Amino acid sequence: MPSFSLAGPKGHWGRIAATLLLAVTLAACAGRPVGVLVPSGTTGGASKVDLMVATTRAPSAEPGVLFSGERSDELSLTEIVVSIPPEKNREVGQVQWPKKLPANPERDFSTVSVTPLHQGNDAQNWLKAHLPQSRRVLIFVHGFNNRYEDAVYRFAQIVHDSKADVAPVIFTWPSRASVFGYNYDKESTNFSRDSLEDLLQRASKDPKVGEITVMAHSMGSWLTIEALRQMAIRNGRVAPKITDVILASPDLDVDVFGKQIRAMGDKRPKFTLFVSRDDRALNLSRRISGNIDRLGQIDPTVEPYRTQLEQAGITVLDLTALKGGDKLNHGKFAESPEVVRLLGNRLIAGQTVTDSDVGLGERIGAVTLGATQTVGSAASLAVSAPIMIFDPNTRKNYNEQVRRLGQSVENTVGATVTP
Repeated sequence: MPSFSLAGPKGHWGRIAATLLLAVTLAACAGRPVGVLVPSGTTGGASKVDLMVATTRAPSAEPGVLFSGERSDELSLTEIVVSIPPEKNREVGQVQWPKKLPANPERDFSTVSVTPLHQGNDAQNWLKAHLPQSRRVLIFVHGFNNRYEDAVYRFAQIVHDSKADVAPVIFTWPSRASVFGYNYDKESTNFSRDSLEDLLQRASKDPKVGEITVMAHSMGSWLTIEALRQMAIRNGRVAPKITDVILASPDLDVDVFGKQIRAMGDKRPKFTLFVSRDDRALNLSRRISGNIDRLGQIDPTVEPYRTQLEQAGITVLDLTALKGGDKLNHGKFAESPEVVRLLGNRLIAGQTVTDSDVGLGERIGAVTLGATQTVGSAASLAVSAPIMIFDPNTRKNYNEQVRRLGQSVENTVGATVTP
């Protein structure tokens, strides 16, 4: 994949840093109790999500914390069952943290059970018991600034809300969960890549497993791509069972990503990216990383990205126009009901997402058209969509749908639309 070199958006360092720190401060002020992984049970009408959690974090002696942000040479495995409040008491896309302990399962996420697992028989038995008929495993790698419980509860929310038909496994690496710990966290991903590769190798070699989807968020994308690149170099290719890789808000230098993709060779998994140009966390990352564009912020409609993505066969979902649930616009992939539905219905299952999966009417839902309005072009309407999909394999279909959309709008509002 050719090197990406397009200049990114301008902005003042101080303003970006201040915005980020303000958002983090406000989030911290909301507060939540420490020790949420102490079992609090469940309740009638609640749902339970059973996860296998693999970590390179050091154990914590603090009850309900389990693992800290420090590093361990040993990979630890744990089965954690999380209770999700009844649908009438929660919003899709949100992790509802308890304000005090014990958690109230009627309205809070709560921990049902925590069971240490041993590598080998315990892990194989868990996998055998939780593999669905599809025999697909979903392995999730979290991002920067995450505590152990942050990663566990967020993944439980994604699995529940997406209704993904998978055996859910999360790999959590040592993050100190501090906005000032960026460099430590980045080195912790490098520290953990051998362990993640080993986990991927073991899952791929298990005869019970059919296919594997790997999904990573933010800095976890770096860890994921490095582990896959390492696997490809070691074995000559990425394991065939790893069919799909989903990168959400990837905190990756675009130039380095091009090199990593090429190192995987032609027999690499199918890649899907979630990007958003208003991602403030990636704005800061870009500034402290040499002012090179981050992969999660690119505009896939402009060159050189458009051609490079097409040549590499990478699908991009542009969420820029989608309203985020957090002040940093960094977690849209997990917090938007529309995106979570796409994850479960199509992406995690290894299927291609096209415009028809979102629906043109839904895609322009943020644009209100009235008889007195003048519409510039169908293309401009599409770019204003909450979710824009750029799939190299369906570009012709997209262009035809835009043409038809333009004709429909012209007939409806009497405006002249140039497709």
